[in-house]
Amino acid sequence: MERTITVFRGDGIGPEITACVLEILEAAGAGLTYEIYDVGEAEWQKHGALIPEAAYQSFERTRILLKSPITTPIGKGFRSLNVTLRKKYDLYANIRPAKSSTAVKTPFHDIDMVIFRENTEDLYVGIEKQVDENTIHATKVITRKASERIIRDAFDYARAHGRKKVSCIHKANILKMSDGLFLSIFQDIAREYPEIETNDKIIDNTCMQMVMNPNQFDVLVMPNLYGDLISDLASGLIGGLGLLPSSNLGKDYAMFEAVHGSAPDIAGQHIANPTALLWSACMMLEYMKDFACASRIRRAVDLVLEDGSVLTPDLGGHASTEAYRDAIIAKLD
Repeated sequence: MERTITVFRGDGIGPEITACVLEILEAAGAGLTYEIYDVGEAEWQKHGALIPEAAYQSFERTRILLKSPITTPIGKGFRSLNVTLRKKYDLYANIRPAKSSTAVKTPFHDIDMVIFRENTEDLYVGIEKQVDENTIHATKVITRKASERIIRDAFDYARAHGRKKVSCIHKANILKMSDGLFLSIFQDIAREYPEIETNDKIIDNTCMQMVMNPNQFDVLVMPNLYGDLISDLASGLIGGLGLLPSSNLGKDYAMFEAVHGSAPDIAGQHIANPTALLWSACMMLEYMKDFACASRIRRAVDLVLEDGSVLTPDLGGHASTEAYRDAIIAKLD
């Protein structure tokens, strides 16, 4: 039975990698139909809306979104559309698995960690106030409700997937009330999962520990900002942002996206790596219970990475995005 999903093509390299991913899904027999929309700055310039109303309506109808990167202005302009979508549809659980491949050369091996990032609050609420011409205050929001559900999701995931340890990442030594609340909730919930080892680490120490001994980490759970930082660091350990997928899950809606940005500096050069978006699509297939198709695609990507003769420049190769796509499709069987 075919399932319809919504697709946002994004901007920058978004349209290129989206096209590749959809072709691979088709070749793998995913059996999906798509409602595809252009979103982002270029769409705003053409039609006056960053996300067309029809695109919102499509997501609300299909409840599953595969989203390509969208450019966010730095220091000015419109708010991040990623943040807007997460807040609008209460996509509170940002899950980012970082797993190393023996085919991708890095100083680290056997990394297999899953980052649970709370997705709706912390500094990302975007509340800023100008006190005077030289002073800006930003508001950090931590609530019991949001903290409990992301922490419980991390423990439930660990139990369901046979994971051994859950680590809480925080800055409660300085932010004693906000991060202190998150840590205390973690400690309370941990008692309900006695078979799972737990610990907590301060965010700056975590960064150091990750580059010295990343294999000590299994499942990590943390507030929004730290999740953003730690997941980018994790991607560097496994070979770059082109290899880090993510899901954004709520009670009613699910959005799947690559962690990396829109990379406008290489847009149109046909050298972008579509792996992160493709693996995000695999997470989407697994969410839809199509484990066989997801496994088929993951295996094909692994074979191409292991072969090493058709890789995009960020992975040390010289292949185009389309050549890499074709190599994956050739390995599907």
